[in-house]
Amino acid sequence: MANKSKNYNTAKEKIEDREYPVDEALALLKEIKTTKFDESVDLAIRLGVDPKYPDQMVRGTVVLPHGTGKVKRVLVIAAGEKQKEAEDAGADVVGGEEIVQKIQKENWFDFEVLIATPDMMKLVGRLGKILGPKGLMPSPKAGTVTFNISETVAEIKKGRIEYRVDKTGIINSAIGKMSFEKEQIADNIRDFVMAVLKAKPASLKGKYVHSVYLSSTMSPSVRLNIQAFEK
Repeated sequence: MANKSKNYNTAKEKIEDREYPVDEALALLKEIKTTKFDESVDLAIRLGVDPKYPDQMVRGTVVLPHGTGKVKRVLVIAAGEKQKEAEDAGADVVGGEEIVQKIQKENWFDFEVLIATPDMMKLVGRLGKILGPKGLMPSPKAGTVTFNISETVAEIKKGRIEYRVDKTGIINSAIGKMSFEKEQIADNIRDFVMAVLKAKPASLKGKYVHSVYLSSTMSPSVRLNIQAFEK
């Protein structure tokens, strides 16, 4: 633990108290990396919204051009031909009411994303109290309640992620791996930030984005200059 703290403090000393251009920030993160495992690259965006008001809730999805470095396990709950469509699209688990019962009775959660067709939501709705706290409940706003199964599964497998502001007004998300090329991480950062900027609530008065910080799993954070994104 002491060795980890020493590495962290040494890394922090190399980070200046200023906003870094994305390329410079990425070069710095790679320079201060001391771990042997492939750390995630994380973004934290602090917004000037108050999430307790529904019209200031910021959430959405974005397909990262280079993915996150992790392929998610997808469950599709559908019926009839939509089940075959899901299988053909590469869904890991496909089923109907029997899957709903499996989750209810066996506490089964061997999936990371749940997609459901609208006609199956009466059944899936039973799972709200179970799936909600885990962030697994499908919703139209997240694009996971849809009849467009093939495209949705493909996008999630490619690197589509959901973002949502938390109660403190911050959006946190992994947007890649340290093993990615700097250009790949920069592309992912650009598309993620742009998606959040486009999701600005129409009712918001005042500054929308207060700060954006970049970090790896074990590193201190580096503040980004996002003026280029806001132009």
